[in-house]
Amino acid sequence: MRSRKLFLAFILCLACYKAFAQTNELARYNVVWNSQSKNSSESMPCGGGDIGLNVWVENGDLLMYFSRSGTFDENNTLLKLGRIRVHLTPNPLEGKIFKQELVLNEGYINITGSDGKQAARINIRADVFNPVFYIDINSDKPLTVKTSYESWRYRDNQMKGRENNQSSWKFAAPANTLTYADSVNFVNNTISFYHHNRDSTVFDAAVKQQGMQAVKGEMYNPLKNLTFGGVMSGKNMVAVGTNNGTYNKTQFKAWQLQSSKPVKQQAIQVTLYTKQCAAIKTWQAGLQQVLEKLAQTSATAKQKTIDWWHQYWQRSFIDIEPDNPQPDSANWQVGRNYQLFRYMLGCNAYGTSPTKFNGGLFTFDPSYTDTLYKFTPDFRNWGGGLATAQNQRLVYFPMLKSGDWDMLKPQFDFYLKTLHNAELRSKVYWNHKGASFTEQIENFGLPNYAEYGTKRPAGYDKGMEYNAWLEYEWDTVFQFCLMMLDEGQYSGKSISKYIPFMESCLTFYSEHYQYLAKQRGSKPLNGNGQLVLYPGSAAETYKMTYNSTTTIAALKTILSRLLELPNNYMNAESRTRWATMLAQIPPIAFSSFNGKQTIAPAQLWERINNQETPQLYPVFPWHIYGVGKPDLQTAINTYLYDTDAIKFRSHVGWKQDNIFAADLGLTAEAARLNTLKLKDSGRRFPAFWGPGFDWTPDHNWGGSGMIGLQEMLLQTDDKKIYLFPAWPATWDVHFKLRAPYNTTIEATLKGGKLTSLKVLPEERIKDVMNMLK
Repeated sequence: MRSRKLFLAFILCLACYKAFAQTNELARYNVVWNSQSKNSSESMPCGGGDIGLNVWVENGDLLMYFSRSGTFDENNTLLKLGRIRVHLTPNPLEGKIFKQELVLNEGYINITGSDGKQAARINIRADVFNPVFYIDINSDKPLTVKTSYESWRYRDNQMKGRENNQSSWKFAAPANTLTYADSVNFVNNTISFYHHNRDSTVFDAAVKQQGMQAVKGEMYNPLKNLTFGGVMSGKNMVAVGTNNGTYNKTQFKAWQLQSSKPVKQQAIQVTLYTKQCAAIKTWQAGLQQVLEKLAQTSATAKQKTIDWWHQYWQRSFIDIEPDNPQPDSANWQVGRNYQLFRYMLGCNAYGTSPTKFNGGLFTFDPSYTDTLYKFTPDFRNWGGGLATAQNQRLVYFPMLKSGDWDMLKPQFDFYLKTLHNAELRSKVYWNHKGASFTEQIENFGLPNYAEYGTKRPAGYDKGMEYNAWLEYEWDTVFQFCLMMLDEGQYSGKSISKYIPFMESCLTFYSEHYQYLAKQRGSKPLNGNGQLVLYPGSAAETYKMTYNSTTTIAALKTILSRLLELPNNYMNAESRTRWATMLAQIPPIAFSSFNGKQTIAPAQLWERINNQETPQLYPVFPWHIYGVGKPDLQTAINTYLYDTDAIKFRSHVGWKQDNIFAADLGLTAEAARLNTLKLKDSGRRFPAFWGPGFDWTPDHNWGGSGMIGLQEMLLQTDDKKIYLFPAWPATWDVHFKLRAPYNTTIEATLKGGKLTSLKVLPEERIKDVMNMLK
């Protein structure tokens, strides 16, 4: 480690440094294709606000799937809203000259084509602040534009076998479960389309199955009367009828609009609307209000979206080898794909529901991910409404250091909306307080219907999932409590609205484990006055644990962080209560391998079910161990010598060994794993990783890669800032990341030397330590 005094002296020499703009570096990351795509798996993501588009050109036709956050049907499948096809006559896209480019700095796709006689350009962009996207066509000579709205849901579809995995029924679906048909019609030379949920949904079935009927009337139900869809329109375009076709063995019906005469310019607008409405007329009136608002703001809307993307890219970035952009370079790919995945996250910045770990808004025809899944484009594995906390956390943790704090809201709102239902679980089943959040949880706060168990033993606790992987796994919710606390620490904004949620999660653990102890004997605490955290779970891996390390690390961290908050967040009574509970948390257990002390996953456990490494969770996400922290060697020993940790090690999917290595300061290992994690996906779009353990594109794969790269560059311990704690000196980099206390760090490493550094606010420079070796 370099001398702190020498480092600070060097910093003073850089006081006049002016931060570089990222614009030129970002343009190098634009994805450019010079040939058409073979199918939807070779699509390019585009979007904004809460809209996701998969865009590709196939056989001369522009095609795109379009999705929106929160469009869950009766089965809790996250339905796509349809597919659009654009055909030009004559067709410059069929010519020898073709280019499709994702322009990151402004968040749109540009497609150009020429056959030597005629050239055309198509821009596709989504509005960040309004539920609408546009297809703008410009040609040097008049041409005819035909656009089709294609729907595979023009009729009811019976889901069979594995197809039910797209829904919340999963492997326990009732016979003849249907995805119901949408309503699609021509209305005054526009195409109107919507899906209106029927009265009975999987929510009703779950409530009955799980014995919650007595409180059903006060429960949050996001599926009841949910209606979503929109309208496709184009100036001087007229309805020209319907036809039928097949794409990737899925039949569809197409409703078509066509320009009334050949034109040089044609704009197509797709406006979306989602609302829980008992009557379709109410939904239609709401859609009309959106259309009227768009007409009033059309003059400024485009520029506002461009401005948003500009500031988004200036919040933070990581550019590796910025002066030597070579797409075949593994190091350069890591930096480029970090930016591409962050773009995909930005497309659901303001969704009504979180970005899904298993594909987000950008899934495509499932047979191109796995040939066994010959289903409709709505399919994704692991359900639609299901939010698996262990996966979701990896999508949202990187938003802290990237400064995308406003984008945390959909995930936090997910828990705030479902809080009351989780508290009702505790009240109904065990007659105590606190929120019981399970690991695999639906968007209405109950366990998944299938995973809860349909073949349960008589008398089995109704509050428990009868499931070998999920039983007693309740502590994952604390990782979102940590994000809430971190958002306040990073941004300086009040987190008062999250305090009741965090307190309710803590209350559950305090009351439930005393409740369980009293079922076994007369004492609620052990002989040391501590909670007995049994039965428990260390992730999905070590089951039926006694004093799980993940639970202990979570409780100690959240309680300590709560007690560190200013007095205005809690009264004295609450502080006393949480201080008392903190004293009741047992210590983390240790083990040994090769004579070296290591962190144990729990004090005791009965079996191993999965392949996670929870013995390293005190490193990440809980940061009890790490660079600059006490007893780092014990954590390093765990990484190096624990036989399970070694056996489970991988870069695939949600594996987080790349993060562990970075947080332990293991530079070579962190570089190796993060290079594997963030290398090109093998698909045409470099950041469409997967399926891993989940689906494609695998968003917890990308999120864990983002976290790992950030941790290699910057780690913090309260006000201490460690620069380059696990970064190879041979990797040139220009980065801008955020640290707690509303701090921004921008630095350039070139030729093994720190050539520029800017810290805002400037007084925080005293807390920076250069760890480069």
